[in-house]
Amino acid sequence: MKIPILYEDNHLLMVEKPVNIPVQGDASGDVDFFTMLKDDIKHRYQKPGNVYLGLLHRLDRPVGGAMVFAKTSKSASRMSDMMRRQTITRTYFAVVHGTPKEPAGILTHYLYKDRQKNQVYSVKANHPEAKKAILDYETLMTAKNFSLLKVHLHTGRSHQIRVQLATNGTPLFGDQKYGSKLNKPGQQISLWATKLHFNHPVKKEPLTVHSLPPNQHPWNLFTDTLKGEHNDQK
Repeated sequence: MKIPILYEDNHLLMVEKPVNIPVQGDASGDVDFFTMLKDDIKHRYQKPGNVYLGLLHRLDRPVGGAMVFAKTSKSASRMSDMMRRQTITRTYFAVVHGTPKEPAGILTHYLYKDRQKNQVYSVKANHPEAKKAILDYETLMTAKNFSLLKVHLHTGRSHQIRVQLATNGTPLFGDQKYGSKLNKPGQQISLWATKLHFNHPVKKEPLTVHSLPPNQHPWNLFTDTLKGEHNDQK
C-alpha cells in the first residue's frame, strides 16, 4: 500500500492514515499502520536493524486522515510534552445526522471506557473512572438531513468525538457503535482528521499539514465547502 506522506524530515513523519486499518496491532491480527510505516522507512532508506518510530497519538480504526509520528527519541519526547500541554491543534471534519441545536459551541462531557467491551459512555462527573472530555465544533453546512461539522479536540479521549457528538444528539454517519439506530452495517464512519498544526519540536517553526476526506458519500454532499475550508487553511 502506498502511504501518502504529508511532511517528512529527520525528526518527524506526517502521513495520511487510510480508513479501516488499526494504528497498532489488535485482536484482529491484521497488519497495523505503525508496523507498515516502520517497514516503509526501512525499505525507503535501506536501514539495517530495527527502525525507531515514536507513536504520539491514535485514530480509531475506521477513521482516516492526518497523523504525526516521531523519527527520533528527542522529537518524540518534545512532541509528547506538546500533546500534554495541548499546544497541538487537531482539526477534524465530521458528517452527522441532523443538525446541532446550536450552530457552534463547546461540548464538555465526562467519559468512562469499558475496556472489555471497547465501549465509551458519557457519565456523571463524580464517576470514579470518568475523564473530562472537551471539544468545540462549528456547523459548516447542512444538506439532506446531514450536517458537516468542523471539530477541534481539546482533550484526547478514546472515541471522544464519536461519543460527544452522539450524546449531543447528532451521531456520526456510519458509526454503528454510537449511532446504531440511524446507521446501517457496512457504512463507513464519516470522521476525518483534516489538519495538524504545531511548532516543530526542533526547528521551532510553525508546521501545518492538511488532509481531505475521500470524494464519496456522504462527503460528496459537501465537496465545495470542504475544498473552501481546505484552501482557507493554507
